[in-house]
Amino acid sequence: MKEIVKELIDQVNESDDLSPEIKKIFAKAINNTFTTTMKETERGDVFVITGDIEAMWLRDSSGQIRPLFYIDSKEADELIRKVLKRQIFCLDKDLYANAFNLKANSRSWSDKDITDFDSPWIWERKYELDSLCYVMEVAYMYYEKTHDKTVFNEDFLKVLEKILDLIKLEQNHENSTYEFERPDPWAPSDSLRNGKRGTEIGFTGMSWTGFRPSDDSCLYQYLIPSNAFATVVLKRLAKALRQEEIRLDLCEKMDDLAIEIDHGIREYGIIEDEDFGKIYAYETDGLGSYNLMDDANIPSLLSLPYLGYVDKKDPIYKNTRAFILSEKNKNYFEGKAAKGIGSDHTPKDYIWHLALAMELMTADSRDEMDRILAYFEKTHAGKYLMHEGFHKDNPSEYTRDWFSWANSIFVEAVLRYIGIDMVKAS
Repeated sequence: MKEIVKELIDQVNESDDLSPEIKKIFAKAINNTFTTTMKETERGDVFVITGDIEAMWLRDSSGQIRPLFYIDSKEADELIRKVLKRQIFCLDKDLYANAFNLKANSRSWSDKDITDFDSPWIWERKYELDSLCYVMEVAYMYYEKTHDKTVFNEDFLKVLEKILDLIKLEQNHENSTYEFERPDPWAPSDSLRNGKRGTEIGFTGMSWTGFRPSDDSCLYQYLIPSNAFATVVLKRLAKALRQEEIRLDLCEKMDDLAIEIDHGIREYGIIEDEDFGKIYAYETDGLGSYNLMDDANIPSLLSLPYLGYVDKKDPIYKNTRAFILSEKNKNYFEGKAAKGIGSDHTPKDYIWHLALAMELMTADSRDEMDRILAYFEKTHAGKYLMHEGFHKDNPSEYTRDWFSWANSIFVEAVLRYIGIDMVKAS
């Protein structure tokens, strides 16, 4: 798999806009992802571990293969398709799970979790709306790259129909059987809050989610970034299927869901901040409560243009970006080594490389992009790889030596910085 990404390494090495240090990080980061985390199985699919945990997250695996969409080769296309095939296999086992095993061996993050379904394939069963969105995104991006309609096969369409039914069901969570509780959690966010059914909510048109893309439970269970992501993937996948005249009934269902969810975001997900004006909330319950913050993990409020939900010049997004890159966001930290967004998932004062990459990709000015590139140069702690979080004053204090999603998002940020775009079918 190392040969697949050699083209990108060569293009980066030829750039006059990057320092030798960034080029060195780039090469090690992309090779790390594509030589250490992917395994082809006897099923003809590819299982992708997240790094230092030998389980496959639907979200992480989608992010890990993002660099392949910048490579014009049949080998890259085939690898994307094999990862998607594995994701569909996983979802067919359980739509609510966020992470899966290579084999049906009953390995799990915690064997004490209280939930309404069990399978030996499941590593963890934290329901995260974004997990479903990421798989749909991989499917439509693959189609946009190749125009290969055979990816929309019977297995894919069967799972897609179930995904849409679940997203629809979770617009009224009281009708759902999903529950999750982790006895003796390491933190309150490691289990659904307010018991195994989650916190009280009102109907908004948005879809309920138990956990954030950080795997931390939501404070309020309508997570705005994940719902925004859902509107984008539903519309784009519907467009792809409609182009090939495949399952027009599902296309109509996706379009209707996207409209309903987006209406909920516009109605319940925007508030007036006294300092920044109209901004997107991170979470809401539909009953008048809001969580005003952002988290490093993607989807995030910072990532809304990257996801395709808004243009980065959109006034509400610009206000939101200013808010979350300020001290009013409890997860924003400024230190001697860097300033940026962290997560409830890691200690206070830890900045995430994921968020720095996203800040670079949503920046308006070259000065901001260059400042963030300089942060990457001095915060890899001599490893020439991205980490999860690092201390704002001392980057040698960090979490996770081997976090492949962060490596791939850094790679994508560098590619965009030097003007390399995703491959699109002609």
